[in-house]
Formats: sequence, C-alpha cells, structure tokens
Amino acid sequence: MDSVLQGFLNRLETLDSGRMYGGDFFLTWEKTRDELDAVFAVADALRRLRALNRSARLFDSGLGVSLFRDNSTRTRFSFASACNLLGLAAQDLDEGKSQIAHGETVRETANMISFMAEVIGIRDDMYIGRGNRYMHDVADAVAQGFRDGVLEQKPTLVNLQCDIDHPTQCMADLLHIMHEMGGAEALRGKKIAMTWAYSPSYGKPLSVPQGVIGLMTRFGMDVVLAHPEGYGVMPQVEAVARQNAQESGGRFRVVHSMAEAFEGADIVYPKSWAPFEAMEKRTDLYGRGDLDGIRALEKELLQQNAQHQDWCCTEALMRTTHNAKALYLHCLPADISGVSCENGEVEASVFDRYRLPLYREAGYKPYIIAAMILLAKRPNAAATLRALYDREAPRCWGI
Repeated sequence: MDSVLQGFLNRLETLDSGRMYGGDFFLTWEKTRDELDAVFAVADALRRLRALNRSARLFDSGLGVSLFRDNSTRTRFSFASACNLLGLAAQDLDEGKSQIAHGETVRETANMISFMAEVIGIRDDMYIGRGNRYMHDVADAVAQGFRDGVLEQKPTLVNLQCDIDHPTQCMADLLHIMHEMGGAEALRGKKIAMTWAYSPSYGKPLSVPQGVIGLMTRFGMDVVLAHPEGYGVMPQVEAVARQNAQESGGRFRVVHSMAEAFEGADIVYPKSWAPFEAMEKRTDLYGRGDLDGIRALEKELLQQNAQHQDWCCTEALMRTTHNAKALYLHCLPADISGVSCENGEVEASVFDRYRLPLYREAGYKPYIIAAMILLAKRPNAAATLRALYDREAPRCWGI
C-alpha cells in the first residue's frame, strides 16, 4: 500500500461518517465535523489514486445527471469530471428541451431522469427561498420513487450551489487552504477576511460568502465578514456562523471596512454579492412577472454598487495582511480591474500573482464532488478506496 494513501485511509477510519451512506448533501452546517473531514480525506485519497495511475471507477455504468439553472464553467465541468472519475456518464438536463417547459411536475421529472442515475447535481441559486427548497423537492421525489419500487436505486442529490450555500466550492476552497497552510489543525486562529468587493454587474448570488462563513467557522478560524452598510447576507446564516464559532473556539464578526478586514489577515476572499434584501425583492418581482420593477431594481443596485468602487483588493491592502503574504482566494471568474472591466474586485497585479494558486484551488472541486458521491454510495469508504487500490487497474494504459 502506498504510504501517502494509507495515511488518508487511516484518517478516514477514525471518522464517524456512516450516516452519509444513502444520504444527500445540501448544506455544510447540516453535516458533522467528522463528516466534513471524511469528505476531505476521501477527496485527497482520490487525488492520490489518480497520481498513482490507479482507476477509481466505482461504477461500470450509471448516470450522473446535472441541472444548471444558472451559468457555470468550473462547477459544470467539475461535476462531469467527478462522475467520470467514478465511472458514471454525465448527462446534463436542459430544461428548455425537456417536458418541464410543458408543465411537467418536479416529482415526475425527478423520477423520469433517475431510472439509472446514481447522483443528481443541481445549481439553483438565483432566487431567495427557492433553490434549496427545489433541491429538497427533487430529493424527496426520488426517495419516494425508490420506496415505491419505481427506481432500482435512490440517486444522491448534491448541491452544486443554491440560494443559501455553495458547499462544493467552499469545501474546495477549504481543502486548498489546508494544503497551503499545513492541515486542518493549522487553521485554528487563522484570520480569513470574507469581504464584499465592487463589481460593475448586478445580482451576484449570496451563496459563496454565506458558504464561507458557514464552513470556516467550524474550524476554529477568526472569520471576518466585511461589506458596506446595506449589503448584509441572510441573518439566519450569520446566526449559524456565530454558533459555529462559539462551538469551535473560533471567532466571527461583521465589519464595514475592507481595510479593517484585511489588517493582519492570513487569507482574503474579496468577492461581490447582492444585498440580501435586494435579492428578496428580486425574487418577489420575478414571481409576479414585474419586468418594469426588475429593470428599476437593477438600475438602483448598479447605482448603489457604483458608490463603493473603492472596495477593491489592491496591492496596498495586500501589504497590510499577515507578513504581506495573505492567501488570495476567489471562486472565479473575478472582475479584474483593467482586464475584464474598468474597475472591479481585484487589481490585475494581485490576480496575476495568484493565478496558479487560484487554478489549483478550483482543481480540488472535482475531487470534493466525487468524495460526496462515494461517501453516499458506499457504507465503508476506506474499504472501498483500499479495494480500488488493490485492484491495480491503471487509469491510463501504456508506457
């Protein structure tokens, strides 16, 4: 047995992750710390198997079905890569080409796409109070189909971003941080600044900042949420972050100064998002089909954003971080000043300096998704990974 892989399996065997078998993955704060650590351990084990040229094909057939109700590059390809890694064929559900456009119900659609599906991944992040609820509706429908004998297996549902959380992104972010800083225990007391940053666009989801504060507070970190007045996130997620920090021995606070957030920070995550109250209003306007109201709201929010163009990740701010060497994170694509827009979230020189680490950060996501699937599909993940290694099937044939 490879010693590095054995280390991951030894760690996995100490964790209580049995309840993940047969389950779904909606929000990180619904999982225990052991379950989160198990996802990280399995992700690292899968990465190691690939490095050793060992196949991780858990399945010889089956589908991984994705539904993206918002645009995606990294998460779309990460889901397809995760399915392929485990031996599943990825199939994207295009609602415009399905009977959903003709009024097919959620329950019917969920069952019709699931006859041979092992996992369903959904991104539905546009409307407050809708995305996570829709995911639960789909999960409930396929669970009932399995109980009724319609489906031979119950597909696992993986949240690929909803209105509340973006678990695959934030767990990939955290695994990147762990590898950069020396593991989970090294994170205790580290300061991470999750800050709003200016964007010339309107309506970016809340799920990344909410996911970050909901996850990083589980690991004893000093988590600072910074935004201009009026750009708050969901109050219930702030409450989760405060409770997490209290339980983990970490810290959580909200400030209204980007400079204060960056001061002494070990990690910075400057990213734009829309105010919670505005997203609630937009959801209501779309629900009523009020196009004039939507256009008026967009104009109002763009004007509001324009008042905070100084909220940018600059070289000057980066020099105020811990040893002037904070780790810069972004879920991508970033609004880069002078490159993708005139004024944006980050100066071009900062972004360019961290380009390769950012790509590595994104590269953890396929393994995080694959780990979530494996833990839901096998009752003993360590034994499964050991069997995959012992099978000695090469991932790539040839010399």
